[in-house]
Amino acid sequence: MRSRIVKIGNSKGIRIPKPFLDQTGIIEDVELEVESNRIIVRPVPDPRKGWEDTFKVMAEADDDKPVIDDESLEHSWDQEEWQW
Repeated sequence: MRSRIVKIGNSKGIRIPKPFLDQTGIIEDVELEVESNRIIVRPVPDPRKGWEDTFKVMAEADDDKPVIDDESLEHSWDQEEWQW
């Protein structure tokens, strides 16, 4: 598909058809890269993708307890240096 470069303020851009955005998963933010005289546009990956399913599995296995308990966070500095 051909597209035209359009002026956007002091920059230039292209219009990307909605089916392309749907197919690539691009919603808002993208990563841009220049490689061999080409501009590559990629969706920014969701760093939390899959977390919900993982948390469900952990809860079912009773493996969703905090890794650090309150006592391991204590330090002698808390009693010696800090005024409560």
